[in-house]
Amino acid sequence: MKSKLFFLICSFLLSLPVYAQTLEKMNWFNEPTQWSINNNQLTMSVTPKSDYWRISHYGFTVDDAPFYYTEYGGEFEAKVKVTGDYKVRFDQAGMMIRIDHENYIKAGIEYVDGKYNLSVVVTHHTSDWSVIALGKPVESVWIKAVRRMDAIEIFYSFDDKEYTLMRNAWMEANCPVKVGMMGACPDGEGFNVSFSDFSVKHLPDVVRTKWLETNK
Repeated sequence: MKSKLFFLICSFLLSLPVYAQTLEKMNWFNEPTQWSINNNQLTMSVTPKSDYWRISHYGFTVDDAPFYYTEYGGEFEAKVKVTGDYKVRFDQAGMMIRIDHENYIKAGIEYVDGKYNLSVVVTHHTSDWSVIALGKPVESVWIKAVRRMDAIEIFYSFDDKEYTLMRNAWMEANCPVKVGMMGACPDGEGFNVSFSDFSVKHLPDVVRTKWLETNK
């Protein structure tokens, strides 16, 4: 009887969905007024007149958009699906990897002059901005970031199968980072965005792995 009960419990546990990251245990930076988590999906109404940017070109610094994050100290692969109802110029949503207010990377979709763009902003004291213009609106995009040593590789996909590199950027090695989901609305009155399938997978440290291989 006990063995049968044990088998039933194990079967039930194995049938449950397994998530690499529990959204309920994450933290807010600039929590928005409206947000919810259902079926491991985060939905939020992006705060109006909010953004992340430092100094260059525009001459201002802002650090007030919503960011829902977890913290990791080593090397990892992070991924998330982003679906947004973009409305006005500079509406944006995606993934952010952040050390502090002077050092962060944000990547995702940014809506500019009526067009969808794959967008990456890299900030180390001052911000830079790179875009890949898309020929048509997209319902969703998957963003993947791979942290290895002192670099972050940013990839995008429209089907979660084929990923294309869009940026390779420096990020200080051996320094804990916050990684998660962000949205910003510099010009407008806010918009809705949802994030699903968020995961962070630990990667063995490259330098340590090579040392172990040569010192068996």
